[in-house]
Amino acid sequence: MNWLILTAPFLLLTSFGTAWADEPGDPKAGQAVFAPCKACHSLDAGKNGVGPSLHGLFGRTSGTAPNYNYSPAMKSANVVWGDDTLFKYLADPKVFVPGDKMAFPGVKDEQKRRDVIAYLKQASQ
Repeated sequence: MNWLILTAPFLLLTSFGTAWADEPGDPKAGQAVFAPCKACHSLDAGKNGVGPSLHGLFGRTSGTAPNYNYSPAMKSANVVWGDDTLFKYLADPKVFVPGDKMAFPGVKDEQKRRDVIAYLKQASQ
């Protein structure tokens, strides 16, 4: 019983899957994973839609893309977007940033998350 109490925080921290660096992503496959995202997100600088532009996403702090009306939860999340944070966020956005307004259940498949992140690294610069 005591082992459960001691391991519960570890299990919570690792519940988003394996670490980002375990396997590389395939940008070409990630482009297909990203296709539904284009309904709300643009990769063009300053072109916001239902969701913010993802141009310049890597290294940006959550809730700071110009001229986009973020939820209070995303503004206060203080997440710096990178491989690891995106990997965790895309697994279950509502768990990673509780109260965010994005209506997206996440990408449960770890390889698809790696792929879409590899694509975004190339396409959002």
